[in-house]
Amino acid sequence: MNRQIIIIGGGASALMLASLLPKNRATIIESNAKLAAKIHISGGGKCNITNKYMGGEYFLAKHAFVESILNVFDEKKLLLWLKKEGLNPVLRKKTHYFCENSSTELIDIFKKKIKHQRVLLSEKVIEVTKRGAYFKVKTQKRILSAKYVVVASGGLSFPKLGASGIGYEIASSFGHTIKQTAPALVGFTVQKEQFFFKTLSGSSTKVSIRVDEQIFQGDLLFTHKGISGPAVLDSSLYWQKGSIEIDFLPHFSLEHMRGSKKQISSLLPIPKRITKAFLVQLGLEDKPFFQLTFKELEKLQSLQQYVFAPAGTFGYSKAEVTKGGVCTDEVDAKTMMSLKEEGLYFIGEVLDVTGKLGGYNFQWAFSSAFVCYKNIRE
Repeated sequence: MNRQIIIIGGGASALMLASLLPKNRATIIESNAKLAAKIHISGGGKCNITNKYMGGEYFLAKHAFVESILNVFDEKKLLLWLKKEGLNPVLRKKTHYFCENSSTELIDIFKKKIKHQRVLLSEKVIEVTKRGAYFKVKTQKRILSAKYVVVASGGLSFPKLGASGIGYEIASSFGHTIKQTAPALVGFTVQKEQFFFKTLSGSSTKVSIRVDEQIFQGDLLFTHKGISGPAVLDSSLYWQKGSIEIDFLPHFSLEHMRGSKKQISSLLPIPKRITKAFLVQLGLEDKPFFQLTFKELEKLQSLQQYVFAPAGTFGYSKAEVTKGGVCTDEVDAKTMMSLKEEGLYFIGEVLDVTGKLGGYNFQWAFSSAFVCYKNIRE
């Protein structure tokens, strides 16, 4: 059998590539005992595959690079491919496409498509070298040879699922630049001044969060560690250090309520438990709104521009993805091949491309895999 392609990793991008390649051409090396561990748990076990709205603007990345790849294999082509394979994703939250019942529906398709490829499980890659036209891939069990090596090893998120930095190590060994990595789509821990957030664990409210020039709207969830929820996770993509600004009263005008006789905790469009906690922090009494003095109203208005600096994030163990990675300036967007080493490819999360919540990272995995396949095939 002429297996000339080694794919390092057994996640979304690796499985998509192996599914597209001709039979008996690829060897998948996965450090876990099972394939698709991250697909299995994503989206609450239903896997948010893609999104109705797709484009470079939904990614923290060089937009032109991402657009070039999405243009070859976008969400419409992905949905058609899935339909052809017997999977009809359902639309939820108006724009998010999920597996109808379980992520195993998608995993089963991949397993069926790759049954003629070689799969090595519970095997860690130690290093990749090249002599002449062929790569040598060393694992803890063997040394393999191949004309093409595709690094689809993902990032550092979910170490309990076998995540490692091997992809970055391989890239570095061939002279690639690695943009600093960090946990992304992850919650924030808080400073001492916000420790009262922890007492609100389990409560959520709609907010608008500003990080530099980026604004994110959606739910904020208070946790025993700090804050999480969709708006927070998306904002973590762009936060590095310093302050963020939270509007706890988006689309609500306090000025228009000046004559209201309702109690503050009943008037504000926030769960009472949250409102009362903030009133205590602001030194305000829960009383009829019209009784507020000008200074008290100013204090309450601070909820619309609540500024604080997160202490940090929940870390890689809770992060859905890793931002940073292999610099895309050193990868050909038309082929996914390294511009530094012929026959070496990078796809999926290992690259410095990170999408927002909503299926963007899976779409990126599938799109980059398709572009890679197209080049190897040709």
